[in-house]
Amino acid sequence: MDHQLDNAAQAAAAPAGHCDGNSIIFSITQLAEEFGLTTRAIRFYEDKGLLKPERQGQTRIYHPRDRARLILIVRGRLVGLALSEIKEILSLYDLEDGCETQNRVAIDKFKRRIASLEKQRKEIELQIATLKESCQKLEDTLQGQMAQALVDAKKRPRVVKTQPSAAQAKTSAATV
Repeated sequence: MDHQLDNAAQAAAAPAGHCDGNSIIFSITQLAEEFGLTTRAIRFYEDKGLLKPERQGQTRIYHPRDRARLILIVRGRLVGLALSEIKEILSLYDLEDGCETQNRVAIDKFKRRIASLEKQRKEIELQIATLKESCQKLEDTLQGQMAQALVDAKKRPRVVKTQPSAAQAKTSAATV
């Protein structure tokens, strides 16, 4: 997860594409390497409508806009947003309202995610506390059981094993 976040941050800072005439373009392999993704993951995002690369025959050509969208997709996935939520946020970019609607929707989704994570954190903390308490009770019970087993062992009469006499040994051997 940290690797993808680092890759996304580096990718945002320095495009690794090449210039084709007047614009920078990227191959699927370049973007996959840059973001620490598989080409299959990028094609999956395309299938879900999150990316729309240009096509030249079977070749996908990604432009800076596609790269920027991929940065946002990776960041969204890292914080636990569903692809449908990411798609909704990305779809609001072209409203020509200075991204106001996009930013408002993103803020709302981020706050909901924060609330969900805080709820999960409380549930996890409760589970940890319950497990620690249970472990302590079981350890105390086990310690008491072991102490009782020692007391019980001391109370039992001891059976002393002796070597059989020569006559007893001959009798045992004869019966076998």
